[in-house]
Order: sequence, then C-alpha cells, then structure tokens
Amino acid sequence: MNILGISAFYHDSAVSLVQDGRIIFAAQEERFTRKKHDFSFPKSAIDYCLQSSGLKVKDIDYVAFYDKPFLKFERILMTYLTYAPFGVRSFAKSMPLWIKQKIWTKEFIKKELGFEGKIVFPEHHESHAASAFFPSPFQEAAFLTIDGVGEWATTSYGIGKGNQINILSEIHFPHSLGLLYSAFTYYTGFKVNSGEYKVMGLAPYGKPKYKDLIFSELMDLKEDGSFKLNMKYFNYCVGLTMTNRKFGKLFGGPPRKPESLLTQRDMDIASSIQEVTEEVMLRIARHIHKETGQRNLCLAGGVALNCVSNGKILREGPFENIWIQPSAGDAGGALGAALFVWYQYLENSRIADDKRDFMQGAYLGPKYENDYIFDFLKKNNIPFTKVNDEEIPEKIADLIAYQKVIGWFQGRMEFGPRSLGSRSIIGDARSPKMQEVMNLKIKFRESFRPFAPSVIKERVSDFFEIGRESPYMLLVAPVKNEIRRKMSEEEQKLFCTDKLNVVRSSIPAVTHVDYSARIQTVDKEDNPLFYRMIAKFGEKYGCPVVINTSFNVRGEPIVCTPQDAYTCFMRTNMDYLIMGNFLIEKKEQKPLNKDIDWLKKYELD
Repeated sequence: MNILGISAFYHDSAVSLVQDGRIIFAAQEERFTRKKHDFSFPKSAIDYCLQSSGLKVKDIDYVAFYDKPFLKFERILMTYLTYAPFGVRSFAKSMPLWIKQKIWTKEFIKKELGFEGKIVFPEHHESHAASAFFPSPFQEAAFLTIDGVGEWATTSYGIGKGNQINILSEIHFPHSLGLLYSAFTYYTGFKVNSGEYKVMGLAPYGKPKYKDLIFSELMDLKEDGSFKLNMKYFNYCVGLTMTNRKFGKLFGGPPRKPESLLTQRDMDIASSIQEVTEEVMLRIARHIHKETGQRNLCLAGGVALNCVSNGKILREGPFENIWIQPSAGDAGGALGAALFVWYQYLENSRIADDKRDFMQGAYLGPKYENDYIFDFLKKNNIPFTKVNDEEIPEKIADLIAYQKVIGWFQGRMEFGPRSLGSRSIIGDARSPKMQEVMNLKIKFRESFRPFAPSVIKERVSDFFEIGRESPYMLLVAPVKNEIRRKMSEEEQKLFCTDKLNVVRSSIPAVTHVDYSARIQTVDKEDNPLFYRMIAKFGEKYGCPVVINTSFNVRGEPIVCTPQDAYTCFMRTNMDYLIMGNFLIEKKEQKPLNKDIDWLKKYELD
C-alpha cells in the first residue's frame, strides 16, 4: 500500500511516501524550486518522489493532507470577526487565496495530481504528533507538539501507544509560544518563520534582563506550563506585523531594521525570550510526565527545533528519554499525515524496540549516483580527480587537517532543516579561525552564528556533557570541562563577535560563547562514509569531531542536485568539493559566467 503525505500552502511545503508502513521518501519543495521555505503545492517534489519510486499516481492508495482547511478557515474568519473593524487590510490580502485555493484543497489535489482515490485530513497537531511518535523508537511514549498555530491548537500533548496517538490537552490560538518567539524574532530584525534560530544563536551573547518583564506584561504562565498572552502588545491576529507600538514602547523602541547593527539590547532581548521559552517548555514537560507517567517523550512542531530548550528538557526534565522529529516543522507534517493514515486510520500494527527509530538517519531525499555525477562533470567540462570509496575518508580528513573547507555531497539528501552529512560543508573544529571564515567567506552570513560539531557516536561523551545519541542535531549540550579554556576578565568584557574569536576549548570552531554546542552524533550504520571520514580524522589527528554546516549560502535552500552543489561551491570560497567519487579542486575551475548578481537573489533569511 502506498500513502502520499502532503504539506502545502503555508510554509515549508513537502511530500512523503509511506509504503506498507516504511518511509520510502520525504523532501521539501524548496530543494527543487530553489525558493527558501517554498509554500506552494509540492508538485516538483511529488514528481521526483513518484519517478524515483517507480510509481504512478494510479498506484497511490491514499493521499494524506497535514491539516483541515475548513477548520483553519473557521479560525481565521472568527479571529477577524472578533477584532473587526481592525484587520481590514490583512483580511483583504488573505481572502482571495483562501477562496480560490486553500479552502478547496481536496478538489485541488485531485485536479493537480489526477488522483481519484481517498484523501484523508488529520488535524494539524495530529500530523505533528504522528510525526513525533510513530517514527520514534518507542512502543509507548508521551508526546508534545508546539508551534505557531495549526487550526486552533498551538500546543498539545498526549500519549502514543502502539499504533494510536491520543491528544489529551491543548492550548488554543491566539495564545502561542511559537508566535511569541516569532514576535521577538520580528522585533529583533530577523525574518519570521525563518530567523528564529538566529535569535536562539544570539541569546548567549546577552543577559535575560527582560525575562521578568515578559512574564509580568506579556505572558501569564501557570505552574503546569499553560499560559495566556496579553494580546494588547501583539498584532499578529489581524495585522501585517507581529508586534505593535505598545510592544515597542515596552521594550524601548521600534523593531530593529533587518541587517542593521546588532546592539547589546538586541542580545539581551534574545537571551530573555530564549530563557522564557526554556522555562515554559520545562514546565510543560514536567506536567506531562506527572499526568501521563510515561518514561519517554517525543517532540514535534516548529518550537521543537529549539535545540537549546530540548537540551534543557533532557538534562533537567523528568523523562528518561526524549526523541525529536528531525523535520519538526510543517514539512514534517507531510510525513506525520501519511503515518497517521497507515497506523491510526487503517489500524496497521506497529512494533518498536525502544532503541532505533524509523527515520533512517533522515536520509530520505533524492540520491544521485556516480554515473549521473560523472555525466554532469563531463558535459560541463569540469576538472576532477576520481577517488575510490576506500580513499575518500583519509583524503578528506587530510584536507580538513590542512585547514581546507570541503563541500560534501554524498548519498540521499536529508529531510529537515539540518545537514547531517549528505549535503554538508565541513571543516576543522580545532581551528580558532574557522567559524569566522566559514560564516563570512563561505556562508556570507552574520558572524555571530555558531556552527555544529559532528562527532562519531562512540566518542561524543569525550567532548560533550551528554550521555546519549543526538543524530539529528537537535540537542544542545555543554562542552566538557576537561577541554575548556577559561576566558580572562578582559575577554569576557568583549562585545559580541569580538568574543567569538576567543579560543574557549580544544574545539573552538564549534564551541559557542556559553561553552555549548549543537551536537550531531554520527552512526556508522546510517551514514557509513561520513562516519569513516570523521573516524579517520580522529585516528590521524586525535579529534573525531568536524564542523558540519548546511551546504548552501545565506537565504538559499540546501543544495539538492550536483548542479546546485557545484554552483554553490563556485560562488563561495570553499576549497574542495567531493561529489560521490569525484574530487573537485577550486583552483582548477573556471569562474562561472554571468553570475554576479546572485547575492541579490537570496535575501538574508
């Protein structure tokens, strides 16, 4: 049986294919269209999915859409009616698309795909919950889903057992932790639904000076983690902005202009909302544990991408184990919807061993074989050196040790926002300058942003205060005291990016200013080549840790095809590109023709 899961029309459209309960394919539309956070119907992703799987539309038994359009439309109409006459401009802007397309999703899917079968519509948070629990390693677990808003729910929790999920409690719009965080994202000058992780990365540079103000004026937080927001400070219900003048007056000025100079106040605001988020999530987690008695917790929804909060729940929360869906945002809803149909709607059995999840390392996207890569290189007269599988780990390890920056393009593309060793840019974690170099000369983005370490699974506790796997780069943990370097008083007084350049550990390129790191543990079963390369680096140079950042530049989706990878490679100061068995050296390449305006193409996300 073939089930096609779809998310679309809001942000991060995606498709997934579940075949007899096994996840066969999952990918976001943005990777094919090259439009960051593309929300259009994922036709390109669907076409690739079907073609690569050898299927036609007639072979699809069910289509699952990740929310209920009519219920969402009801919420939007009721919200506008509640706030009328305010919101006329926003209403006039949003209604044509709803009336023309969104409310007729069922008919649109049938027409667009030529599909004549059954279409199932789980609720938005059911799709998130399904994406959290069903692929998890647990036969039984509590789940928590937190995002901006689905139909009405913004936060929900419940229990998953076997092939069923049961939502026990919800918090409803307009009271939303995700929208609160997005409001501060907007206020600090970053792009909503895109730049939230920047706020998280900026937070360690500041102090939580406004935390008490947020709790006293913006949020009424109860001991069980439930909350209400003071809506007089927000504009997102019916306006075209997230915050209003009262919000600006409360925090001492208007929103920061995008790409303008960051101030200490911006950093303190980021620190404050991050700590608030951690406190809310920890209280909710403790309440869920008390109510359900479960040992395991599964997380999904956009807020579950806040890996600092996840790390805090792991360290300070009551659960023995937590598992986070690697594509926790709306894209993952496509997978959740498909799994919901297979398990809950069709009542198929599910067996988990409490050890390995069903995500296959999140390597669920397109793959390009050596023959395809070779044809691309020859057709475009691109110089290369062929390297066999046995040679790749040592060759790349040596180049990293020589302080070279490598584009790594191997195997199936990752599903979710993190590059996990298939579409990655890698470098030497021991280098005190590599973080700044990669931010400014490779990624063309703000220099304050931290990079993540990839470490072989068996050695993670040698470098980080964590005693478990973190395969999806969704947990933050402290760097071990044994490898830290204490900062002097003078160094601690440095401002923001000046502080970044201070060596704080033996792996400074992946050690954030608060001595934390967003960790990926690499498993030799899920990604054997990436594992062997890092292991070889450790064997020869004493450090089984490398920098791993996404293979893209600012504002660009992660690369998908060899063409995308080579173009990105040539637009940056990367030194080498390894695609399959083909090693490409920058100094041997001719410059790209007529490629001078690409920086304008991708806005800072």
